[in-house]
Amino acid sequence: MTHQPEFNPFEKMIQVLDEHGFEGLAQALEILFNEAMKIERSAVLGAQPYQRTDQRRGYANGFKPKRLATRVGKLQLQIPQTRNVEFYPQSLERGVRSERALKLAVAEMYVQGVSTRKVTEITRELCGLDVSSSQVSRAAQLLDEELRSWRERPLGKLAYLLLDARYEKVRHGGSVVDCAVLVAVGVRPDGKRTVLGVSVSLSEAEVHWREFLASLVARGLHGVEMITSDAHEGLKAARQAVFPGIPWQRCQFHLQQNAAAYVPQVEMRGEVAADLRGVYHAPDRHEADRLLKLAVEKYRPRAPRLADWMEKNVPEGLTVFTRPAAHRRRLRTTNMLERLNREILRRTRVATLFPNEDSRLRLASAVLSEVDQEWQTGICYLNPEAN
Repeated sequence: MTHQPEFNPFEKMIQVLDEHGFEGLAQALEILFNEAMKIERSAVLGAQPYQRTDQRRGYANGFKPKRLATRVGKLQLQIPQTRNVEFYPQSLERGVRSERALKLAVAEMYVQGVSTRKVTEITRELCGLDVSSSQVSRAAQLLDEELRSWRERPLGKLAYLLLDARYEKVRHGGSVVDCAVLVAVGVRPDGKRTVLGVSVSLSEAEVHWREFLASLVARGLHGVEMITSDAHEGLKAARQAVFPGIPWQRCQFHLQQNAAAYVPQVEMRGEVAADLRGVYHAPDRHEADRLLKLAVEKYRPRAPRLADWMEKNVPEGLTVFTRPAAHRRRLRTTNMLERLNREILRRTRVATLFPNEDSRLRLASAVLSEVDQEWQTGICYLNPEAN
């Protein structure tokens, strides 16, 4: 019998892209999605196609066609079906969730009459059709229920809590305003990261932060050993009210930026930055305190305001020295959250302006829920056995 060569989806994708360039991207994604879904079905069934094994939990039952509209065009997918076991490919669902949220964000702009010609073109490209207010409302309700369930899921014990906020523009009361997007990320005792939640409001005031942090506690968050954030006054007051007595690590990256405002001469900035880095990178708290004292004495004669600021504020960025040395680099700043915010921004560039707070919350929740799922199956962020 003639041996048939094994189908290689990645070689086929490369061939399609070589032959058709960007125009072939949709076809290449079809190949990738269809193959990924078949691999996922085999894992759920516990057996490869036609394989005889005692570990088999069900049987393949053909495919169901599905047309999916995406930003690169319409995909003609073949959804694997099963018998005797429930199955829907998560590889498809995870990739579709933020796509749905982005479509709804732009569609709402179109329906509410605030669209421009550019927004109309984007809507038709993403959705493949003109949309009515009733269609948007029904789709938004279904997606919102799914995302609300994720935002309100129960939490448990957490080793570390990291907090940050960013601003997006939304329409409110007939004008365009900045809207605060609050994000909380945690590291569990097993070293895995998790996105705890997100909240959207018209300000980053204490009341917004307090409600957001209180909601985390109400969902079962406990056992926090240290909190990392910047020094925003509203966040500081809310943190002290909801998590009294928990050690606080002020973000060293933001501290470095804040210091520049107290440097009297531009040519001194590099020197000051190097001295602060020396403090942050010290092997232990005793050495960090010694280096900080030397820096304060050094700048007292020629930059007294800087010296006073360093003496008062820099110790707030040294709490991390109480944690294991292997954990410090990843806990001394909110850089992890900055990267998350950049990922959210990358997805929101198409919409550019959100019609309301709900639309902004929907897309942020969709993106962050996908990130959270990836983290649950990824490697540990911190070694829980480190001393």
